[in-house]
Parts: sequence; structure tokens; C-alpha cells
Amino acid sequence: MVSIKSINVQSDSLIKINTDLLVLAQKEGGLISGVDPGLNDILSSAIALESFTGESGKVVNTYGDDATKRVSVFGLGKDDKITTDGIRALSSKISAYANSLKLESFTVDGDSFGLSDSNVAQAFSEGLVLGAYEFLDYKSKKKDPNTLNSVNILGDVDASSIAKGEVIANGVAYARDLGNHPANEMTPSIMASQAEEIAKSAGMKSTVFDVSEFQKMGLGSFYGVAQGSVGKVPAKMIIVEYNGGKKGDKPFALVGKGVTFDSGGISIKPSPNMGDMKYDMCGSAAVMGLLKTVAELKPDLNIIFAIGATENMPDGNAQRPGDIVTAYNGKTIEVLNTDAEGRLVLADVLSYVNDKFSPVAMLDFATLTGAVLVALGDKATGLMGNDENLMSEVKASSKATGERAWELPLWDEYTDDIKSDFADIKNIGKGRLAGTITAASFLKEFVGDTPWVHFDIAGTAWGPKKPAYQPKIGSTGVAVRLVYNLLENRVN
Repeated sequence: MVSIKSINVQSDSLIKINTDLLVLAQKEGGLISGVDPGLNDILSSAIALESFTGESGKVVNTYGDDATKRVSVFGLGKDDKITTDGIRALSSKISAYANSLKLESFTVDGDSFGLSDSNVAQAFSEGLVLGAYEFLDYKSKKKDPNTLNSVNILGDVDASSIAKGEVIANGVAYARDLGNHPANEMTPSIMASQAEEIAKSAGMKSTVFDVSEFQKMGLGSFYGVAQGSVGKVPAKMIIVEYNGGKKGDKPFALVGKGVTFDSGGISIKPSPNMGDMKYDMCGSAAVMGLLKTVAELKPDLNIIFAIGATENMPDGNAQRPGDIVTAYNGKTIEVLNTDAEGRLVLADVLSYVNDKFSPVAMLDFATLTGAVLVALGDKATGLMGNDENLMSEVKASSKATGERAWELPLWDEYTDDIKSDFADIKNIGKGRLAGTITAASFLKEFVGDTPWVHFDIAGTAWGPKKPAYQPKIGSTGVAVRLVYNLLENRVN
């Protein structure tokens, strides 16, 4: 990961600032104030020349003096149109601009951006980190990486929210890194070792179950997917327990699909773009990004982090279409398509977590269906669940963080579409009809009465280029910001 190393908050004034770049903001119709008188004359001339009035999306760049070498004024737009997500996108553009100038640091006038407000300060900090993100781990002839090391923010600023935003954004960047690694480097074993390392650093308990234990444990659904890689790239079930809340309080559970490469198995995928199937573990990347964030911010509640990590390969030992497996909760599943494997993995992990930890609620994250792209494109994550109150919490955090998500129905009638003639249920519905919903209907069979919401992130885990804080290529780290907001609201 290449990004900003540190964001520093200082109480200095803007008079005689030694910096390569000073960044200010102006609301539409507002005025610049507080800068050095000499700089003020330079700025006033540049603003007048550009007919700049603070419109959103507009910027004035000018040279300063011997102390403050460059000055940029970014338009915020009309006061009633300014949003935290807009601030996040704007600050990402600012750090990208600083990198384009090959600067190691720059200075921000926090007062002009309104960074005394906690939500604005957090969003601004997140944008700075995400806008500077690059993934260059596998470039042998490395292009010049981003040079930006630090940002100094001056004025009456909510320093704690700036620091929190930096941690959360680094959690997003970590999730992006995991998704961007190729499948030969990001194996289930490596993912497990990283989870153990984070857990150990924060005093959490971690448990990793090897595929050799799955059948004895009753994880027949998960094992069916994993058996094509047994002995080569062994599957792992990863459990991390964080106890930040009161002893005896039921934990909140986060469950991720970690298919580190999905060939489709015997129901093999078409070869075009199959390389993108390294991203089929982005659900687990979201859980890992949250694990890293929780390890640093330490919210006051109990959390279970659970990941089912495996490849899905067409080996001679691989699961066949028509096979019937028995899941952890005793349900039998007819596997009609081995490329509908993520739900088979999640079935066992969800039911295991539900049985062993009795969570107060569960969220799962999975690049589960291509059908969600047909429904929502890459603009929103698909949501389905069994509890209106939990769904309302998810929607509120979606709105607060700007991570768009949209609820699809999960009516009982859709369960009829996954009934099997030979087993309890089958792993696909009626062809192309309601594929996202029938996949969630399948998962609902493994959560019991526990409040649960499923995030289908197949459209948002990689690919989106907007807002500006999204990466130009690769994994987005989707759901980390949204879910941490939800967890924090649960504490409050």
C-alpha cells in the first residue's frame, strides 16, 4: 500500500507558514480570511482573475511567496449543498493533486473547510488517505510512487475525528490491498496468518480451522467447495473474537466470503476476465479491514470476525454438479452448479457462528452474484435480510458514510425457488430469475432467528471509479466505512 504516512493537527495560524503548498476552501459567495497579508494580495488577484466565487468543483492555483510556495483555493459550493461525502471526495482530489506535484507534505487551513465539525473532519481525513492510495507491490520497474508522507492541518480542528478517519481509511486501504493481491500470493493460509497477526497485536483470540478438520466438524457444505484444492491450497475457517464490551454480552458477528480464486469449479467460468476472480475474496477483505480498524479504535462491544477462505478449482477431486452435501446445521444441499460456491461456504460459516457464539446480530459480505450487477450496476451494494431494525441500522450507516446500498425483497415465496427434489434445498434458483434474491434466500436457511443482513458486493467490490476517493483500478475496500459506523452507533 502506498498512501499518506501521517496526518498532523496543529494550532498554528496561517501567518508566515513554511510549506510547499497551502490549501484553503471557500464557500460560494464567501471570502478568504486569516492568511498572511502578502498572500492575501496574491490570492485576491488570482481569485479576481479567475472570476472565482467558491463554486463546487472549481479551484484557483497560484504561486505564493518564499515561505508559502503555492496556494490552492478549492470551492465548496453553496452552504446547503455541502455534504460529508462531497468533502471526502474533495479531500481525495487534494491529496492526489499534492502527489501530482511530487510533494512530501502540504498544509491545510482546517477552519476554511469547517473541520471543527466531527463528521466533516472524519470525512476529510478519510478522503486524504484514500485519494493517495496506490497498489504497486508487483511492479518490477516501479514508476515513481506517490511521494506524499504527511499532511499538516491548522486551526480549530476536531483532532480526534481526524485521527479516527485516518484509521478507518487505512482499514479500507488494507482491504483494498488484500483484494488486489493475486491468488497465488493471497491464499487462505496467508489470509489466516494475517488475521492471527492482527489479533495477537490487539490481544484478541484467534482460531484457524484447517480443511482437514471440516468433515469431522460437520462443515460438509464448505468442504464440498474446498475439496478441489485439498493438499494444494488448503481451505481455512478463520475466527477472531474481540471482547471490547461487557463480559456476557452477546457479540455482533461479521462473516466474509473468502474465495481467493473462483474458477467456477467443474461448472467452469468462461475464460475472458477470469483473472478478476481473485476479487472473489473481497467479502473477507471487508471483514479483515474491519478487524484491523477495530484493533486500533477498540470500540466498546464484543465482535466475532469469521471468514471462510478457499479456492474453487476443477480438480479431479472437485465437487460435481448433482452432488448432495450436508451443512453444519444439518440441512442437505443439492449442488446443481459448482460456480454458486460462495453461498455453500457461507452456509457453514454462518451456521457455525450462530451455533457457537449466539450473536446478537450477523452481517455477511460476499461477491455473491453477477445478477446484482444487472439489478444495481456498480453504483450500490445489494442488501437483503430478515430483520427490519437491523436493516434500518445498515441503511442509516449507508447514508451517513456515502456507501450506497439498496434493499431487495426477501419474501418467503423466493424460498420456494430453491427447494430441491432430492435434498432439502438446492444451491441455485430458477435460471436467471431473481438470482441475487434466491442466493440470499439460500443463506437465510443458515441464520436461524438471529437478526441478519446480507451484503452482495459483487458490483461494488472492484471497478467503480466514482466518487473521486475510489481507486483508479482494483479493489475498493467496500463496506469497511459503512460497517464501522454501524458498530460505533451500536456502542452509542
